Amino acid sequence: MEIKFQKAAKLKEKPDAHELGFGKYVTDYMFVMDYDKEDGWHDARIVPYDEFMLDPRCVTLHYGSETFEGLKAYRTEDGRILLFRPEANAVRMQNSNDRLCLAKIPTDMFVEAVRELVKVEKDWVPDQPETSLYIRPVCYGTENTIGVHPSDSFRFFIILSPVGCYYPEGVNPVKIFVEDEYVRAVIGGTGACKCGGNYAASVKAQEKAEKLGYTQVLWLDGVHREYVEEVGTMNVMFKIDGKVVTPPLEGSVLPGITRDSIIRILRDWGYEVEERRLSIHELMQAARDGKLEEAWGTGTAAVISPIGELNYKGELTTINDFKTGELTQKLYDYLTGIQWGKIADPYGWTQEI
Repeated sequence: MEIKFQKAAKLKEKPDAHELGFGKYVTDYMFVMDYDKEDGWHDARIVPYDEFMLDPRCVTLHYGSETFEGLKAYRTEDGRILLFRPEANAVRMQNSNDRLCLAKIPTDMFVEAVRELVKVEKDWVPDQPETSLYIRPVCYGTENTIGVHPSDSFRFFIILSPVGCYYPEGVNPVKIFVEDEYVRAVIGGTGACKCGGNYAASVKAQEKAEKLGYTQVLWLDGVHREYVEEVGTMNVMFKIDGKVVTPPLEGSVLPGITRDSIIRILRDWGYEVEERRLSIHELMQAARDGKLEEAWGTGTAAVISPIGELNYKGELTTINDFKTGELTQKLYDYLTGIQWGKIADPYGWTQEI
């Protein structure tokens, strides 16, 4: 793939790596590529970060013709830059695009675009503990028409943002509100896709949870309002009586790359991992019986986030005395150790820029 480069007239001053937050800053450049039926994907370019012009009829504004991804670049102690499983993000975006009738980006093209943009912006990869360069690929329909049908043209772009911890709590336990009024997704819908519509529909419940003093929402299934599915922006896992239980991928839960990585690690460590339906009633009973030992969310943004409290219909349960569990901490240390190049990568998940 030929990628053209347009030099910026002036580069930005980089922010203090100790005060990054999450998603507050963007780098100097972005990757952009367009698609139409005649030429396929074409005009790949790395250009100065700038706004896009959109026709008021653009299908994405009216019908949500959009998907996105999230991955990170990490700086090692010896200055190298590592990506973590970018091919998995490419495949997931292909699946999301197929469901929303967007053109698929081939895996090699996706990975090359990520690598080349990060190469250009290598000085933006922060070197402080718990920091990284967040990578946000996006694909959206660009046809200008009023009418519900698949777009005939698309744009794929990637932006970068130096980030710290996703949650203000850092890698400390968070409080979770179990949502039983609103639903996130149903089997057959777009719950397994990473698309903006899923997140837009979740904001109302998130707003409610925050007003009650909770960091995130634990979603229940959309049919029975009973079976645990996801925690807001993350997949979720529970250590119950020695076993790790996580909701199955049946079409309403996002197939998380961190989730997949953690499951593989746990099984290699000898833990029994059950991917099955888990009712909120079973979960709360396990808490009452003292069998709910640990709980955590998994995702690219936070990596692993320990859960210290659940609130279901006013019943509060504290998990592991609101402390990060031993297994939760071990998983976080091991996976981030691989990502930051501190320990050997036995799975071949990382690739150096």
